[in-house]
Amino acid sequence: MGPQLRLALRFLLDAVALMLLPEIIGDLRVDSYAAALVTALLLALINALIRPILIFITLPITLLTLGLFTLVINALLFWGVAGLVGGIHVPDFWTAFWAALLYSLLTWLVNIALSDDEPRAHIVAGRRRD
Repeated sequence: MGPQLRLALRFLLDAVALMLLPEIIGDLRVDSYAAALVTALLLALINALIRPILIFITLPITLLTLGLFTLVINALLFWGVAGLVGGIHVPDFWTAFWAALLYSLLTWLVNIALSDDEPRAHIVAGRRRD
């Protein structure tokens, strides 16, 4: 699978992960797949561009909390993106906190499933290439 196809599939599966969140978190609402797809794209952009800057700026408090403040940053970014996109409704911080945590877990699983780790793929398939 080519890198462009893998990236497109990753965004589609990330949107599916967003669609699954309301099934687990009752207060969260996702109105459409299009809203989930736009949210997944915006979250990817913000996590790539803005999140590293925020983590650097808040490094002292992140170190004091042994990294737990990163969860707060994730929740605030998730809540902010949901506020920008129509069709995603996150009523409060704690809903955003748990949604961001579950979304991170689900997208981590998607990344593992779509990883391009050839040696592992051959071992899993039962064939080892030497």
